[in-house]
Amino acid sequence: MRAIITGNSGSGKSTLAKRLAENHQMAHLDLDTLAWNGDTPPARQIFSKSTRAIDDFLTANKNWVIEGCYADLIRYAAKSSTHFYFMNLPTETCLENCRNRPWEAHKYPSPEAQNAMLEMLLQWVRDYTQRDDDFSYQSHRDLFDAFNGSKFEILTNQQAAALTN
Repeated sequence: MRAIITGNSGSGKSTLAKRLAENHQMAHLDLDTLAWNGDTPPARQIFSKSTRAIDDFLTANKNWVIEGCYADLIRYAAKSSTHFYFMNLPTETCLENCRNRPWEAHKYPSPEAQNAMLEMLLQWVRDYTQRDDDFSYQSHRDLFDAFNGSKFEILTNQQAAALTN
């Protein structure tokens, strides 16, 4: 299986990806780890550098799951994917998931640093359906609708959990 997962922040992309990877012995790539450079303030990595990293990951792994909210990178990976999961949970569920998420050590140097970004993240989640960028609902919807492989639209946390039980 070669799966991609996209959706709003807090929708459960990482949780589903980790479960799929574990249950199906798949490699897991979180696009957050290659989409940004190390600058302060943060800036997106050059697209070609991100896609080279994706190519390296695809070459190194037969079965994999890639997750993130970057429509440009998801579109790139979709060409090699067999499965597409669109995490289309209600905004309130995403907000609650963000409030309850554990410390993401690969993204933040400390739990305090993560908590300091929470209000910005919550506003980002609220704006999902209003944005018109590569991180928006419409961008994710368009990718999902155009995908020709097996696809799953996830509408609840329970539905996501049932996929991996």
